[in-house]
Amino acid sequence: MGTDPLPVGKLTPEFLARLLGEGARPDPRVILGPGIGRDVAVLDFGDRALVVKSDPVTFATDELGWYAVNVNANDIACAGAEPKWFLGTLLLPEGRTDEALVARIFGQIREACSAIGASLIGGHTEVTYGLDRPILCGQMLGEVAKERLILPTGLRPGQAIVMTKAIAVEGTSILAREAADRLREAGCTEDELAAGAARLRDPGISVVAEARLLASLDMVHAMHDPTEGGLATGLWEMAQAGGVGIDVCAGDIPIDPLCERFCNLLGLDPLGLIASGTLLAAVTDADAAVAACRDAGILCARIGTVTESAGSVRGQCGGRREPLPRFDQDEIARLLAEAD
Repeated sequence: MGTDPLPVGKLTPEFLARLLGEGARPDPRVILGPGIGRDVAVLDFGDRALVVKSDPVTFATDELGWYAVNVNANDIACAGAEPKWFLGTLLLPEGRTDEALVARIFGQIREACSAIGASLIGGHTEVTYGLDRPILCGQMLGEVAKERLILPTGLRPGQAIVMTKAIAVEGTSILAREAADRLREAGCTEDELAAGAARLRDPGISVVAEARLLASLDMVHAMHDPTEGGLATGLWEMAQAGGVGIDVCAGDIPIDPLCERFCNLLGLDPLGLIASGTLLAAVTDADAAVAACRDAGILCARIGTVTESAGSVRGQCGGRREPLPRFDQDEIARLLAEAD
């Protein structure tokens, strides 16, 4: 076991897999337990399945409550379930917290819950020492009829991979809000920063609407909300969960022009930038999935195909296939680490 300090961001998948495999005690009611690419737990509740998710918000400080509700709800929706009940553990910095700040965060939580039909049902809030910013750890619970459950293990060779919106909605918003000074120094205008910050709500980091839509089409076999590590890591996580490979055409991946500009100015790769707001889905009829999303006003594109090459994620566009990079550290985490 190494003793060197770990970098900012997620644990490496290899280390995490070892931790999750130690002392495992299977419970017969656990339909889906922990694992790489498994963003929810699923429990058997008779004719229904209870879907459970826990995720913190650590990169963003502005609109903290909105982020926390939506990133947790997204993974519930990716299982074909309805996000219903939200709990949050809100930790606030000593000496920097007043009642107005707490009320603002709670207002964001309630607004986000209302937008997706969920309820705030509990949690914990305290002012604590050792923090320089608020941190909100969210938990979302949802439910679905067991026959409508969509598991991340459902990928099969020959299925198509489609994605909604353009990358990276969440990353673009966070950069505009949390790295505004650096972007100004690099040449960004106030209009560009305002437009980037607005990506949080338009097109928005929620994928609940498109997940509901695609789940209703009975052609979806797995869905995934790429978060830390961006689209490239999200595709790798899908491949790991399904025990398959994925080939993508890099030229078919829609990239938000503003995201591309921010990344170019800061030396970041859009493929490794935190990407909530994009939904990845493995489908049997890509044309129908794309058409249904577009009819609903949601940008959608086919970007790849599921293959038999277990664990392999390759990119190509007219040339030879090469491994797509995996970002164990999100590009925003790398930016923050370099700033320190």
